[in-house]
Amino acid sequence: MLANCFEPVIASDGIALKLLQKEFPELETIELPSYNITYSKKGQFFKLKMLQNSPKLIKAVNAEKRVTNTIIKDYNIDGIISDNRLGVHSKHIPCVFMTHQLKVLSGNTTWLSTEMHQKIIKRFDECWVPDNIGEDNLSGELGHATVAGIPVKYIGPLSRFSKLDSESKYDLMVLLSGPEPQRTLLQNLLLKKLNSFKGKLLLVKGIVDDESKATVKDNMTSYNFMTSTDLEKAINESNVVISRSGYTTVMDLAKLDKKAFFIPTPGQFEQEYIAKRLTKLGYVPSCNQNEFKIEMLKSIEEFSGLKSTDYITNYKKLFSLFKGK
Repeated sequence: MLANCFEPVIASDGIALKLLQKEFPELETIELPSYNITYSKKGQFFKLKMLQNSPKLIKAVNAEKRVTNTIIKDYNIDGIISDNRLGVHSKHIPCVFMTHQLKVLSGNTTWLSTEMHQKIIKRFDECWVPDNIGEDNLSGELGHATVAGIPVKYIGPLSRFSKLDSESKYDLMVLLSGPEPQRTLLQNLLLKKLNSFKGKLLLVKGIVDDESKATVKDNMTSYNFMTSTDLEKAINESNVVISRSGYTTVMDLAKLDKKAFFIPTPGQFEQEYIAKRLTKLGYVPSCNQNEFKIEMLKSIEEFSGLKSTDYITNYKKLFSLFKGK
């Protein structure tokens, strides 16, 4: 947006807001009401926990709607791009909903969760899906379901990174992300399992603090978090990446042509589907969190790894929605 002469105002909350403030210190930022979603320690209780969170979610969405109206007036906003923020919408200006989940997997209630999500999407003027439209895509049935009544535009996989001509520095990178308590549970599991790993190991914990701190112990270098520039360099210098199968991570690793091993967040149907699909297609091996063993890393050589596509997004045309009517 900056490259296309727009003046973005960033609105978010929690860790995402902190990270965006570090990435774009020159931009105006606003704190939105937090969804305050908590996650179960056990995957089988994930859906139950989400149902318990529903009243908080509805309350937060209503608060978002009120705050959005105020922001539009105070900052003279001409358009909105909502990255899965359900209440960030207005009838008075062009609004885009951005998601890779036109179909929302939730087990035997997939039909209901999909219908509810699509009902929200239809309130917007357009829906942007960060994926390819053809068979060579990353999201599978998640991002390629039919949505009647709203223009759906496939804008290609998005990534802040570029592939660099870098020398190998780390044999294995552990890239942690996502909500607690599962982030900590995976960190503890991998530290225990990788204790006997002989190569050079890089750990990025995914904990956003005031500053990025490096700690070196034996063969492992660890950071609490990395900004985009450092993370881009680190992934390019790593032979293999272990991570969650969150869609943003998948798009980043595809852009950098990386070999990886995925451990989806227990109970998150979306991540489990993406991991299983990419494994079945021969791109990336994966396993459930409680099944991981260090020996499984040997199977990575049997997979092709993720690959970038030549999709070129015409942002001038895409952003023309906000040029006025």
